Amino acid sequence: MDSPRGSGVVAATVRNILRTNPRLDPIDAVGLAQATFAAARRYRIAAGFLTATLLQESAFDPRAMSSAGAVGIGQFTIGTADAYGIDPWDPEAAIGGTARVLALYVAGYRSQGAPDPYAFAMAAYNAGPYAVARYGGIPPYPETQDYIRDIYERWSRIIRDS
Repeated sequence: MDSPRGSGVVAATVRNILRTNPRLDPIDAVGLAQATFAAARRYRIAAGFLTATLLQESAFDPRAMSSAGAVGIGQFTIGTADAYGIDPWDPEAAIGGTARVLALYVAGYRSQGAPDPYAFAMAAYNAGPYAVARYGGIPPYPETQDYIRDIYERWSRIIRDS
């Protein structure tokens, strides 16, 4: 029997989630992968891009908390979560919220003619859209530049593993 269409990408996503966060139960990783693919479809962004971003943000840990006050899988600050109407502690809501925000950024930067709307979207997600506007592109912050590079590496690994 053949595997369902696209199951290689889903399996690669689950493997990457478990590799990054071995504390997760495999069944939970499957559910998180499915929620990620559903959110990517809903907001019309690449599932690998969304997966790589969530892996970078929190390793898909719904209880993640940063020293800067960002929480949950999507690492939203409470103010940003409130502004978008997202419950950052609810894994599915946070995954959907991350997809929605990234899709808005990608579409916005694409319509502005950004040379790489995905990189601009990642920079906005990491450093904030005001930093991207201030610098007319990716801010010169080492953390943001490393963040973009790391997400692209994760994204290519997901594609390669599928």
